[in-house]
Amino acid sequence: MTELVRSSGNPLMDSIRSFAKSFGLPRLIIAGFLLLLFIMAPFVGANFFTQLSNTLNRFSWNAILVLSMVPMIHSGCGLNFGLPLGIIAGLLGGTIAIELGVSGAASFWMAILIATPFAVVFGIVYGFLLNKIKGGEMMIATYVGFSIVSFMCIMWLLLPYSSPNMIWGYAGKGLRTTISLEGYYIGALADFLQINIGHLSIPTGSLLFFAVMSFLMWAFLHTKTGTAMTAVGSNAEFARSAGINIDRTRMLSVVMSTWLGAVGILVYEQGFGFIQLYMAPFNMALPAVSAILIGGATVNKASITNVIIGTFLFQGIVTMTPTVMNSMIHMDMSEVIRVIASNGMIIYALTRKTEVTR
Repeated sequence: MTELVRSSGNPLMDSIRSFAKSFGLPRLIIAGFLLLLFIMAPFVGANFFTQLSNTLNRFSWNAILVLSMVPMIHSGCGLNFGLPLGIIAGLLGGTIAIELGVSGAASFWMAILIATPFAVVFGIVYGFLLNKIKGGEMMIATYVGFSIVSFMCIMWLLLPYSSPNMIWGYAGKGLRTTISLEGYYIGALADFLQINIGHLSIPTGSLLFFAVMSFLMWAFLHTKTGTAMTAVGSNAEFARSAGINIDRTRMLSVVMSTWLGAVGILVYEQGFGFIQLYMAPFNMALPAVSAILIGGATVNKASITNVIIGTFLFQGIVTMTPTVMNSMIHMDMSEVIRVIASNGMIIYALTRKTEVTR
């Protein structure tokens, strides 16, 4: 049934209504609130360009993690709540690269190289499990993510690391909770071709890396294999009748998502400047899932545009809200406000009603 849009007779109003309908009223409200925060920033003593730089930096850190949602959504596996599995692969790559003594920006690329086989193996096992429980992927994925994080809390203490930059000094074994990347891949992307104009700082390298990964994802989804993946997510029975191997296609999407999660956490770390282990990855799937839902994705349809819009809106709100509120009330409540804002966005995203068509 085609929905009729009532014309007001005013071309401008009709255009505005059409834009609001296509962009989505909730996203329009969030975007308007973010714009209001940017406008208020100079009036409460927060530098506009500094806040814009912070938002761009957080966008560049998190965008790959949000992009990792796309393959599994397209294949019908739903939102990847098992993202910590890919994050663990990335953490293994980063810590092993440091253990091997690779320094500078080269350690970033070495970390990706080392993390890849871990991500592939984890993705295959994860994909095999999800193929066994079709229809309940997101719930099982949540417990997979929680389980691997808890298991690795033990392994970070037992694995035979010996680098003095990572192990506990008083025991001589076991990895620290937080590991500095100074001398390793801190700023490996963010400092590359970085543009600094007054208080405005643009992490050009990180944004270019995200652009390249997004283009590769877009190009893959337009290949024969990518089209087959989309067909599996849209209508599994039709895909099966067309001769597509459902389980193998779903497993490929899970491996891709896990690998992107591994790369994403390494991109996050190079901007953040630290590796955080133990329980740090526990809830990292929620902001990524929320961002892509806020961007307009559903559980079986997502695009690169959804990733870009959702990540910018989510990270913008999380960055700007505590800054503006602290400046207004002159109290240091940044962490409390940040938790309220981020969890509020997560609740909104996870309870948003979406039409799912198969």
